[in-house]
Amino acid sequence: MPGPKKLDPSSSPRALLGAELRHRREAAGLSQDDLGAPLFVSGSFIGQLEAGTRRMQVDQAQKLDEVLGAGGFFVRNCAALRKSKYPDHFAEAAEAEAVAETIKEYSPLLIPGLLQAEPYARAVFRAGRPTTPEESIDELVAARIERAGLLSHPTTPTVWMVLDEAVLRRRVGGPAVMAEALRHLMKLIQQRRVIIQVLPYSAGGHAAMGGPLKLMAFPDAPSLAYLDGLGSGQLLDDPASVRSYELTYDLLVASALSPDASLALIKSVAEDYAHEDQQF
Repeated sequence: MPGPKKLDPSSSPRALLGAELRHRREAAGLSQDDLGAPLFVSGSFIGQLEAGTRRMQVDQAQKLDEVLGAGGFFVRNCAALRKSKYPDHFAEAAEAEAVAETIKEYSPLLIPGLLQAEPYARAVFRAGRPTTPEESIDELVAARIERAGLLSHPTTPTVWMVLDEAVLRRRVGGPAVMAEALRHLMKLIQQRRVIIQVLPYSAGGHAAMGGPLKLMAFPDAPSLAYLDGLGSGQLLDDPASVRSYELTYDLLVASALSPDASLALIKSVAEDYAHEDQQF
């Protein structure tokens, strides 16, 4: 069985914390299960902390300092890591997403953040925060575009999205913004950087009518599922729950248009928006 992936502590503060946790645990002669017991978490959760896929909480850091004799190292660094440019309910998911090997997502209403063009992202934030100053909107947009930078790598992570047809039809920001947003999707598809399938209205009822779903897989840690809500979110690592949501995603894929048919539909809707914009 291969050993754990060697972390690069310089890659991120979370990687540094995970590498130090693994070093101290192994130096103490403890297994991941051994270390998890006094924290009342599973050994796999300790593995996720070491791999940088989960965010360490302050109470966990305090216990780790105590058990491993770390002299406050984990509390100090945990406090620094809790500062995030993302909302609290999404911060841990965004951080996990940044180190994921595979990202699969179903979106029923909006183009997912990773795939949003700048004008579309701005229109989304303005719609949800009508009284927010423009400088704050600029910061939110910048954070979203920066997050999408993980697609700059030519091959990893693998990104596979299922978009409800409503995502294409909802006029966020008007026809010009929508035309550009859909052309951006087309570009990512044609560059073979993402896989996108559209779940058409004609599919009728489907397995994820309850809301959006994100699945993230990692090379050296268990998979996670993230359920997004209005100003809320839930990150799940229970293997049975994650398997259930993986089945949900598989059922969505089975009901969706093929990638080629999806690209054709996106192109057609983008052309309709562009033609509409030219009429004004």
